[in-house]
Amino acid sequence: MTVGMLNARPCVFTFLLGDDFSMMSLAAAIEPLRSCNRLQEKQAFRWHLASLNGETVTAANGIAFATLPVSEVLAHTDYLFICGGERVVAPRVERGYLAILRQAARQGLAIGALSTGTFLLAKCGLLKGYRCTIHWESLSAFSESWPDIHCTRTLFEIDRNRLTCAGGTAAMDMMLHLIGDRIGQPEAQAVASQFHHDRIRNMAEQQRGGATLQTVAPPTVQSAIAVMRAHLENPLMMDDLAHRVGVGKRQLERLFAQYVEKTPQRFYLELRLQQAREMLIYSDQSVIDIALSVGFNSTSHFAAWFRRVFGILPSRVRRGRRGKYQ
Repeated sequence: MTVGMLNARPCVFTFLLGDDFSMMSLAAAIEPLRSCNRLQEKQAFRWHLASLNGETVTAANGIAFATLPVSEVLAHTDYLFICGGERVVAPRVERGYLAILRQAARQGLAIGALSTGTFLLAKCGLLKGYRCTIHWESLSAFSESWPDIHCTRTLFEIDRNRLTCAGGTAAMDMMLHLIGDRIGQPEAQAVASQFHHDRIRNMAEQQRGGATLQTVAPPTVQSAIAVMRAHLENPLMMDDLAHRVGVGKRQLERLFAQYVEKTPQRFYLELRLQQAREMLIYSDQSVIDIALSVGFNSTSHFAAWFRRVFGILPSRVRRGRRGKYQ
């Protein structure tokens, strides 16, 4: 859709809500559309909140939302967004979401995802050959599950008729981009100003979450962390790690003590366990497969360290993820 369509019919968005969806992401997506309508003094955009059967859906913050059955609004929709959050849907209800997404694809709709909704697009086969993005916390689990999908660390990706967003305030930047394409860039900037959003971020900008340490630590520590991330399944010995970043083992330990306040061994272990935790929450892989993917040869050894670091067993994390949907 291009500039110059001011007199066209309203562009219609349907937001398909999943349980525990992020209300921040949803508000950041809808509010620019509302504000644009107000500034344009016309209904340039319309939107629906939908669910599989028109049931009430509860956001992660506990606020309940009334919805319409998605089947009632799909025929009059231009953009369908699946709204994810802290949890992904369990297999028992997943089939309903996948059926709707495939129907939307057959209708030729633009299909998008906020936050962890990207998982469902991938499961549906709708991201083959497309760039996508996802919240940084879920990126490792997503890439492990779908290594053939080009998942970036950008704030949002618009690749033809697929739109994915890292969630949070990044949803506002994506919507402002769409407003700019449809109405015009000055109008999009005017909407941004309504929210004290001084600069509309573009698709080239990277998520900064989870990377704070790397931005303040010296290059040697940054390089060591990058090497650790690249060798989670087959962890390196500290001598080998130090050699790869061009310092001695003791110097590496001193740098980590100064900038990380942990030994490199402990940081490496927690990095592996953090990825395992994300995979337990966001992927369907078995506990043993997850343990192996982060360098543990047995579930008992993995579970012992996981409990020591997080205070809970891996199996409890997996059950907790599914509990709301059973």
